[in-house]
Amino acid sequence: MRLLFLGDMVGKTGRTAVWERLPGLVSDLKLDFVVVNGENAAGGFGITEDIFLETISAGADVVTTGNHVWDQKEAVVFCERHDQFLRPANYPAGTPGRGSNLFFARNGARVLVANVMGRVFMHPELDDPFKCAEAILEACPLGEQADAVVFDFHAEATSEKQCFGHFVDGRASLVVGTHTHVPTADHQILNGGTGYISDAGMCGDYDSSLGMDKEEPLNRFISKMPKGRFEAASGPATICGVGVEVSDRTGLAEKIAPLRLGPRLAETIPDFWA
Repeated sequence: MRLLFLGDMVGKTGRTAVWERLPGLVSDLKLDFVVVNGENAAGGFGITEDIFLETISAGADVVTTGNHVWDQKEAVVFCERHDQFLRPANYPAGTPGRGSNLFFARNGARVLVANVMGRVFMHPELDDPFKCAEAILEACPLGEQADAVVFDFHAEATSEKQCFGHFVDGRASLVVGTHTHVPTADHQILNGGTGYISDAGMCGDYDSSLGMDKEEPLNRFISKMPKGRFEAASGPATICGVGVEVSDRTGLAEKIAPLRLGPRLAETIPDFWA
């Protein structure tokens, strides 16, 4: 199975780039399943229902989120209407929406996708992500109820991300770190067969500060005084993500490589799909 995960869409330039390029990627690379993190898609803060629907129409099978999931207040309402929209699963019981779900890929495979948020340097501090993941895997184990399992681990600390990857190693097809918006170079297949990367990066303008116009963040570092609001950068976007070849027999990763398309970073498409 060919699975693609795209990192956080940031603002109009990021989401537009995904909408324009994703249909061609699905077709040209013969992708079976696509996950996109959309928590920064609405001006850098949250996601609207229209943006969510457009992302699904472009070819995403699931849209995950993170700590900015509720920045657009309408998300509290529309999250209940769409099975393909995920918020972090370790929010307290009774929180609107869902944190994991089972989906069908284009090749008919059953794909469990779970969105979990870390706790180190993160706000709000949610329930234990490790216990949450354990419960998710016990309810829908790889090789039984699911043919593939994907975790979007939305977290700041790379140590927490790596430990989470080792925690589910051999029980998940892929663990992708999101949130920090900078693509890491540590894509690998862990000892138990789980594909892993600490951060997929973002889909947005890299002539920026994490996808935001760089002037105000720079001002705050220098002066410690706000002059205005953070605004999403509006230059040409680079799409960042990770591609994985998942075994139809075991549900574990056989190949993993980054995907980057755009003007600022060196372009690369997984060579096993080229």
